[in-house]
Amino acid sequence: MSIVMVATDEQDAAPRVAPAFGYDIDGADMGDVYRSGRDARAWDLVIDEMFAASDGDLSQIEDRVQRRVDEMGTSFRLSGELEERQWPLSPIPLLIDESEWSGIAEGVAQRAELAEQLLADFYGNQRLISSGILPASALTGSPHFLRQMVGTAPVGGHYLHVYAADLGRGPSGEWRVLADHTRSPAGAGYALENRLAVSQVLGEIPKKLNVARLAPFFADLRAGIAASCQRTDPRIALLTPGRLNQSYAEQAHLARYLGLLLVEGDDVAVHDDRVYLRTIEGLKRLDALWQRMDARLLDPLALDPRSGIGIPGLIDAHAAGGIVLANFPGAAVLESPLFQAFMPPLARRMLGEPLKIPNTATWWCGQPSEASHVRQNLDKMVMASAFGFLPAGLSDDYQPGSQMSSEDRLALLADLERRPQDYIGQEVVRLSTMPVVDNGQLVARPFTVRIFAARDANGRWSVMPGGFARIGPVADIRATSIGVGTRSADVIIHGTRPVAPVTLLKSDEATEIRRNPGTLPSRVADNLYWLGRYLERGEAILALVRAGSGASIVNDGGQLIPAATAARIQTRLLKEGASKMPPGASFADVVAESLDSLDCPSSVASLLVSARNIGGGSRERLSPDFWQLLDAPFPATEHFQQKNMQLKARFAAFAGLAAEHMGRTASWRFHDLGRRVERSIALCRLIASFGDDNASAEDLTTLLDLCDVQIMYRQRYATGLALLPVRDLVGLDPYNPRSIAFQINQIRVHLVALPRLRDDGMDEPQQSAIAEIAAQIATLTAATLNGWASVQLEQKLLSLSDLIGRRFFLHGSETLRASGFTLA
Repeated sequence: MSIVMVATDEQDAAPRVAPAFGYDIDGADMGDVYRSGRDARAWDLVIDEMFAASDGDLSQIEDRVQRRVDEMGTSFRLSGELEERQWPLSPIPLLIDESEWSGIAEGVAQRAELAEQLLADFYGNQRLISSGILPASALTGSPHFLRQMVGTAPVGGHYLHVYAADLGRGPSGEWRVLADHTRSPAGAGYALENRLAVSQVLGEIPKKLNVARLAPFFADLRAGIAASCQRTDPRIALLTPGRLNQSYAEQAHLARYLGLLLVEGDDVAVHDDRVYLRTIEGLKRLDALWQRMDARLLDPLALDPRSGIGIPGLIDAHAAGGIVLANFPGAAVLESPLFQAFMPPLARRMLGEPLKIPNTATWWCGQPSEASHVRQNLDKMVMASAFGFLPAGLSDDYQPGSQMSSEDRLALLADLERRPQDYIGQEVVRLSTMPVVDNGQLVARPFTVRIFAARDANGRWSVMPGGFARIGPVADIRATSIGVGTRSADVIIHGTRPVAPVTLLKSDEATEIRRNPGTLPSRVADNLYWLGRYLERGEAILALVRAGSGASIVNDGGQLIPAATAARIQTRLLKEGASKMPPGASFADVVAESLDSLDCPSSVASLLVSARNIGGGSRERLSPDFWQLLDAPFPATEHFQQKNMQLKARFAAFAGLAAEHMGRTASWRFHDLGRRVERSIALCRLIASFGDDNASAEDLTTLLDLCDVQIMYRQRYATGLALLPVRDLVGLDPYNPRSIAFQINQIRVHLVALPRLRDDGMDEPQQSAIAEIAAQIATLTAATLNGWASVQLEQKLLSLSDLIGRRFFLHGSETLRASGFTLA
């Protein structure tokens, strides 16, 4: 029977007014959730707190929450887009009291257990199919049913470790399951980030309402995956499709919060049916992968051979018991909307009880009687895809029959005749509404809620006490997708008893003290190294631009740069690739293009884009402040010197955050190593360009400015400029942190400290190379450090960078990079 949700108009007799602000709450369109009366006191407290925190101007609350979202780096990407969008968060949470929530949590846990048993049948003995209870085409017609996985038992015994359900609430208060998420449910990280952001404006509300905390759920999730592993201290990773995935920002946040390694397919290798992480120390065994990608792309050997992001041999390793995969590959088959039609009878058969939260009423047209019913009642139904892909007879994922044009109706009926199995008909669902701040006003908007369940260490289902709401502009299930015009909201569960302060912290007795910073994947080391190089190169190009615009501490108010020195700056910018200006172009045009042209690979603007892109691939290793700087837009001001100053401050902030906030781990070493190598190469080029035997006083002044040692030189040499003292300070002084010698010493320290693969005690090639360079620096003098010597030194540094890459970074599909590797 189709259940049509109808709006009600429950209101209290007396209007409620926000204290001290004279705001008539009932005069606003607050939504039926607020007016239902069950949570009226809780809603009053929250709305009052919002008004008090904003002095009656709710737009302030919107701004504060969005600033917090930006600070945390919360974002998402729409399919087909390259740039991320700001995560749209409403400051007003959805409130559910504990008595109502207990029923919801029980229903979600029941649904998760039903999904587990169905997957066990689908990929096991398939009795539901053989007995005719479920049509075979309902299973085999799904693109997410993986025949290769039939007969494969999951390591640890569970097909599902994480489950999510989208729920809709009718205007009169009843809940319906709108969709199941069994493949790799997204959004748990967003729920956490929503809570962190909204908590900034809730004040004492969590304490007053006894709001349930989210941390225990995440502890259960991690413990549940670990319990399926074969080692007491397993190494668990979150497998991401990469930074262009729509929810990559959420994945990075989850990995950081749960202490998981964030890995891509290229980071992982299979050897003798065991799965290993490719790290700077060789191969390290992985015990579990929480995979967040389309299962068909997991293994190009066993599944889709076109996959370029999978792990060859992963499915064989899983079949041999070598890796826990959460969730089981092929679990997405239950996300096909047609299964909504079978869930009620399957629950009674598999669980011996009815569904605690009903489905949206659904008819699968792959059955003749159901197809006939849908045709006869088309105006009362919504037509949708049965398997998740858009069939030929629909122009949208969700099409109400009553809103179809005559042409659309004819096209649908024609294709329904040809391929009825591709379609379902569903009841028309009207969603409940909740209060939202819109341009400073309270308005009602329809919402859906995503609720998460995860297995704990004992294999039981733990349901997150909350989730996240999606608020849409239309009152139907199109509100289930975050996109243009939709927003999210925190979901808080409030009760009558104080909530214990629970976090992810363990007791001291249960936690062994460590100073090992953890495993560093080779790809991440590569990213951090080149992040350091790009940022250092950008700062060097900016210094040339500033020098070209006369930004010297000895420039006495408008004095022009001599033509010969300007020519050296212009040549340097052109050789660096910061400008593509043709011969004869004006100096001013070359300098301007070197600052903000995106067509030149080494302009300041292009280098910042490159740094952002490569930093985005290892976001879980960067602090929120560092990422916020990387993600900041290029200065919009047209004032040239003002733009220079803003960029100089940004590069200084990058250096400061890396120096003061990054732990002295291998991650920091690679980032600093990239900076030191890039700075050494740049200094060699600057000495060759501005410190050769024919250098003028203006050239030497420019060299000191570019190396940021003008003050140091003037304090040391009161008699004025001279070529050899300048060369010594910039090139050979080991106490000058901007000299070549200082960089070489730091590079050597890093390369000695980084792990070796050889066990014979001999230096590896990169260590031998830096020892040779250090010896050369030690034998040079200011007189012999001429242009030719600088060029030779630059070539050795470039070769050193190649050796570092060959030793520590990934190279195609190569698995074992040295004969002395260990499997740990």
